[in-house]
Amino acid sequence: MSTTNFIDHIRIDCKSGSGGPGSVHFRREKYVPRGGPDGGDGGRGGHIILRGNDQLWTLLHLRYKRHIKAEHGESGGGSRSTGADGEDVVIEVPLGTVAKDAETEKMLLEITSHGQEEILLEGGKGGLGNAHFKSPVNQTPRYAQPGIPGKEARILLELKLLADVGLVGFPNAGKSTLLSVLSAAKPKIANYPFTTLTPNLGMVFYRDSRSFVMADIPGIIEGAHAGKGLGLRFLRHIERNSLLLFLVPGDSDQVLVEYRTLLKELEKYSPELLDKPRLLVISKSDLLDEELKNWIEAEIPSDINCHFISSVAHQGLDELKDKIWGLLK
Repeated sequence: MSTTNFIDHIRIDCKSGSGGPGSVHFRREKYVPRGGPDGGDGGRGGHIILRGNDQLWTLLHLRYKRHIKAEHGESGGGSRSTGADGEDVVIEVPLGTVAKDAETEKMLLEITSHGQEEILLEGGKGGLGNAHFKSPVNQTPRYAQPGIPGKEARILLELKLLADVGLVGFPNAGKSTLLSVLSAAKPKIANYPFTTLTPNLGMVFYRDSRSFVMADIPGIIEGAHAGKGLGLRFLRHIERNSLLLFLVPGDSDQVLVEYRTLLKELEKYSPELLDKPRLLVISKSDLLDEELKNWIEAEIPSDINCHFISSVAHQGLDELKDKIWGLLK
């Protein structure tokens, strides 16, 4: 999917339907000269509802539909008949979508499973008809309740991709190449920084028909937590990953320094990210001789789970999938 087709945050103006007014009506039939009040209640206004759809992975379909209104409820009628409810508006969104108030950025709800429905804005209740207000003191009430107005809000929808494994690394670390080798995904690959401008998802097949989902996000640079590079726009996509795979190229002069810089950026963005299981993977290891590989291994502390691979030479990939599966399970 091209860069212009990937939309992961969007503002929409929503308005739920108002409730219909109650009816002021009196029973009038032959031989029933004083039938009394029989005005019905107004119908409920339509809700604005979010529904999860696992066939979507972008908010592109909302780009040209930013003003969303639900129907108003209909008025009540005679014979205590209730007005029809306003039709609800259902907005289908990808899994991992978070809805926030655009003014306060307070989180309202999140969609994480297929078919999950959550009411974003409730429709107004219908007003009571005059039949409810009959009393010994007032046998013929000539008033009814108006419907409750619908709610109106500007909503910010943000997408946080749902994946088992999130690839974290500097630009040109080999994340897209690894994803393309392990899965059927076809991300853009080139020998220059920021080749990847949108997240890519790939299904990685493991043994015995098992599988896991891997996400490649645009490269992180120092200062990403403050918005440098593509920073804040894409860091949120790793918030929901079960495992973080840090990719550092083997031809780097300071493998450990790069790894710790990446950790620091994640910690500044959200300290909770460091509570996730993580794995340090040294890519492009086909460029390393045995002596250099041993030197890098000796430099890395024993408490850091480390693994060497080469995506191009297909070295260490099966062992990498074994490690990932073990950490996930």
